[in-house]
Amino acid sequence: MTKVHDNALILFARDPVLGKVKTRLSPFLEDKSILKLYTCFLKDSLDTIRQVENTDRFVGVAPSNESGFFAGMLAPNIKLFVQEGEQLGDKMRQAIQDRFDEGYKRVVIIGSDSPSLPASYIDKALSSDKDLFLGPSTDGGYYLIGMREKMIEVFDGVNWGTQTVLDETFQRLIQKGAKLELLPVWYDVDSPDDLKFFKTHLDLIEQAGLKVAGETVKLLNTILASH
Repeated sequence: MTKVHDNALILFARDPVLGKVKTRLSPFLEDKSILKLYTCFLKDSLDTIRQVENTDRFVGVAPSNESGFFAGMLAPNIKLFVQEGEQLGDKMRQAIQDRFDEGYKRVVIIGSDSPSLPASYIDKALSSDKDLFLGPSTDGGYYLIGMREKMIEVFDGVNWGTQTVLDETFQRLIQKGAKLELLPVWYDVDSPDDLKFFKTHLDLIEQAGLKVAGETVKLLNTILASH
């Protein structure tokens, strides 16, 4: 894919393999239901990044593209790559640095655990003139991180997968003296309680006449009927 825009938007995703994704939803849901749900998360997240204009789009998959899920899902305007690095911070740092090396001026990464994330939040990050863009999530981490024109080392020493991720990133931000674009708070869907809240929130969004995470809401109506 040839570089078209100065902005790069990256969706970080797990390869959808049975028993390897959203494991915190087990045993609340069966593995097959969890896999179906996560593929819906991916489809809705892909729909979201397609809505964002003035950016080139990427999917960074981990640990590999073994499932083949993304084959045919991305062409012609989304480029797939395999995440490189040990911890999540290493993978994000490498993905951002690679895009800067390719000539991009702004790089934003979002996760695939927030399928109802408004595209307008991503638009705000990609139009910012700040050094770093951060979307805090309710679990103590963040659903979006991005930088403008240079790598800012905020990933070192962060305890990934804990409730202190956001705070530790903030401390690195202070140390580096970087200017911050803070986005509205949103949420990830990881646990059974998250999933129940997510379903209620989707119902409210739909009732308000706003866009919902279409693939996901259809499946949730089915799999949560017995819970």
